[in-house]
Amino acid sequence: MNDRDTAADIRRLLREKNAVLLAHNYQRAEIQELADVLADSLDLARYAARADKPLIVFCGVRFMAETADILSEDKTVLLPRPDAGCPMARMADTDSLSRMKERFPGARVVTYVNSTAEVKAESDICCTSANAVRIVNGLNADEIIFAPDRNLAHYVQRFTDKRIIPWDGYCYVHNRITADDVKESRKLLPDAVLMVHPECPPEVIDLADEVQSTGGMVRVAQESKARRFLIGTEEGMITRLKRENPGKEFYSVGPARLCRGMKTIHLKDVRDALEKEQHRIVVPEPVKTRARRALENMLNEG
Repeated sequence: MNDRDTAADIRRLLREKNAVLLAHNYQRAEIQELADVLADSLDLARYAARADKPLIVFCGVRFMAETADILSEDKTVLLPRPDAGCPMARMADTDSLSRMKERFPGARVVTYVNSTAEVKAESDICCTSANAVRIVNGLNADEIIFAPDRNLAHYVQRFTDKRIIPWDGYCYVHNRITADDVKESRKLLPDAVLMVHPECPPEVIDLADEVQSTGGMVRVAQESKARRFLIGTEEGMITRLKRENPGKEFYSVGPARLCRGMKTIHLKDVRDALEKEQHRIVVPEPVKTRARRALENMLNEG
């Protein structure tokens, strides 16, 4: 069966099962094109919280499907490939977080959504790359434990007088983007707008024209009068930007960066998950209730 037939099957199954297909911006192009909602982590979390379909098929990595299950009490959430994981999410654990909380008893815990449900459950509030600065500045605390992404923590520190205590985790995709990559790309395209993700290292952030979540990149690309852009994030974002802005040019900063977890999912996996209603993600109680509190605190902050 070719991709066109498989995509047709998926559309039919979505109708028959009254299901919705959510996909992150880093998914494969053919999945992006099928998605009912294609977005960044924040907008996907918002949609999951208000979804009006009984079945959610989540094309992303495991922590995203967990988030959908936590926020959608009466929904079934399927992850087409149960091995679609995020290495950064696995860099934080509850035992280490508990020890850090003991070391800094007055600190509040802000946890990036790129984390396990168990770590979210031990947190005061969650954030995404789109709202991290606003979340931190809105807390009534002078010290913030920020897990698990050190690069995002360092980025937030630029915009607050609070003391940020970073976890030593990182996204291997963004952490590989270097200042030398930026400088070489600038030589080739000196007129391009440089947009990078806040998960990039500080020395890359220093050189950027725009620092944006993937949702922010979509907005800037649409609104900017610039015709050329250098993009510092996973290649799936560049795929979307090219498709939605045909009159503009988008190039990777350095070699194209690929997230193995995001690219694990293929059309066949989506079809099989729908057809068999397999690979359901269920976050157990009481983790679910406690993690929901941290996520809802985030959503209530906008």
